[in-house]
Amino acid sequence: MYYALKLFINRLCQLLALPMAITCWLETALSKHSESIFSFWTHVYSILPGLPGVFLRRAFYSLTLEKCSLNSYIGFGTIFAHRSTIVEDNVYTGIYCSIGSAHLGKNCLIGSHSSLLSGNTQHVRNDDNGEWMPFSSNNINRINIAENVWIGEGAILLASIGKGSLVAAGAVVNTNVKANIVVAGNPARFVKSFALPPSIDEAAAEPQNIALKSQTEH
Repeated sequence: MYYALKLFINRLCQLLALPMAITCWLETALSKHSESIFSFWTHVYSILPGLPGVFLRRAFYSLTLEKCSLNSYIGFGTIFAHRSTIVEDNVYTGIYCSIGSAHLGKNCLIGSHSSLLSGNTQHVRNDDNGEWMPFSSNNINRINIAENVWIGEGAILLASIGKGSLVAAGAVVNTNVKANIVVAGNPARFVKSFALPPSIDEAAAEPQNIALKSQTEH
């Protein structure tokens, strides 16, 4: 009953968001790189309060992002800056997150006030006059946040995060992070690993190998 009711509300919210989504689709059809209309509606939906806001936000994004699961949670004040974003099942974003072009894997937890930027090459410096060039959609790089990643509050990410890793609150990540580790600081550095050292794995497997060998010999 609960899942049927949730599905009904999701579909109803998609129907309510459809006119706004159509304006975004028309914008894409007329200009592939333009996102002005999309940006306008993201600001409108970001400030919708309470549980109705959660349903309406993900309904809108399910129709306008590259992919957005209806089994995700998008907090109040959170904005997706680009349509080239994928939100998988059970993704959670806290309040006031800023997300550029990203692939958010299953079961990701994105802490409040976090910023996920579209790579670290969005602005290029003009060597002739030393001026920084304005933003260009050609410089967008989608970062990958793998499954089961936890991003602490206020973290800033300019690079991809490996499966099962944890980024501490306030960390600034500018290089790719491997799987199953903890990073912290500015710039983010390795703190510890969740994986068992190879020596422990081998020691745990040794009794099994001895038992198997004994059974084979007999």
